[in-house]
Amino acid sequence: MVITLDSELEAALNDAARRQGIAPEVLAANLLRKHFPTAADLQPRDEWERGLLASARDWGVVLTDEAVSREGMYE
Repeated sequence: MVITLDSELEAALNDAARRQGIAPEVLAANLLRKHFPTAADLQPRDEWERGLLASARDWGVVLTDEAVSREGMYE
């Protein structure tokens, strides 16, 4: 995947990466992992979390933003 950044965002990414002493690509990947965790990142840390994840079900329903808005709740 190739992501095209505007010059301002690229400069900010390069500056932040330089301050952290890492490559800009590594910083970008770390930030994406932080905001979009994968299934491997969601490993339970204790018995309570194992039970919670075991009880979860994929019902295949995604509510729209309008459906969960204040106005949408009363329709």
